[in-house]
Amino acid sequence: MLGIESSCDEMAAAIVRGGREILSSVVASQTLVHQPYGGVVPELASRDHVRAVSGVAERALEDAGLKLEELVGVAVTAGPGLMGSLLVGLSFAKALAYRAGLPLVAVHHLAGHLVAAELADASLRPPYVGLVVSGGHTALYRVSEEAEPALLGQTRDDAVGEAFDKVSKLLGLGFPGGPAVSQCAESGDPKAVDFPRPMERKGGLDFSYSGLKTAVLLEVERRGGTDAMSQADIADVAASFEAAAVDSLVRQAGRALRRESLGRIAVVGGVAANNLLRERMRAKGERDGFSVAFPPPDLCTDNAVMIAAAGARLLARGECESLELSAFSRVPVGEAPWRAPVGVGGE
Repeated sequence: MLGIESSCDEMAAAIVRGGREILSSVVASQTLVHQPYGGVVPELASRDHVRAVSGVAERALEDAGLKLEELVGVAVTAGPGLMGSLLVGLSFAKALAYRAGLPLVAVHHLAGHLVAAELADASLRPPYVGLVVSGGHTALYRVSEEAEPALLGQTRDDAVGEAFDKVSKLLGLGFPGGPAVSQCAESGDPKAVDFPRPMERKGGLDFSYSGLKTAVLLEVERRGGTDAMSQADIADVAASFEAAAVDSLVRQAGRALRRESLGRIAVVGGVAANNLLRERMRAKGERDGFSVAFPPPDLCTDNAVMIAAAGARLLARGECESLELSAFSRVPVGEAPWRAPVGVGGE
């Protein structure tokens, strides 16, 4: 199965055999494209995807040692994501499926992330709690064998990855924000600033990060701005922010596991590569008696391996789309507004 992923600022293609064996994985990053702006510029992202998509798919085939006619299908991210970026990958996948007479499979981006955890840990099997943490998503799901992932809680405002990006820009640390903040925080004191833990006193499973971002802004202003702060001061603020952001994720994950009476959790998405999150989630698992699965870092960020693997599962159930398939920028997991009559190669 060939997978195509282009929901944001990575253009990726991968080939997976049997739903689990990774034969190739190619990712064209746009870090240098967006770095001057401190965040992803949608128009630039889609334009760069147009430039890269054909070469990325061709290299995925070459790395796997396969020809187009040896594929069983083409899986592509249909949503959610940036509409311009999604349409580039989708248009290419539709054209390729039509050209080769292959089934076209639509994959939900977040469902792909959840599959990435199972690829990395062969012992992980539903039911379990899935925590999706990235630049655009922060949500908890109950993952079951017999049904689509069920939403348990999600951010009420900003995603945790977006908060890392904004705090990084505020502190002058660069883009992408997650790695920049974490690297700076290594030399800081996570207890230097008592930032609020979002949703700590509320009983649900939702998240919130806008208030934490505001608290960081006010702290920086209180200190006279970054120009008046030493590198040690900036490191302390970065470390204190990272600790507060991670503590919120760990706490809500524990609540979800208790409420659902489950003993395992998979943490996926770009922020799942964060070392502090891995350390504190595993430590809580040891204390509370639950197991934690993290994909390797290259399967945490957006990639096409997860799309190919998820697509293989859908195709095995007979789910594929006609060439009328459309992209959707917003769509809950478990819903398929792109669903069209089943067809192979547009028939």
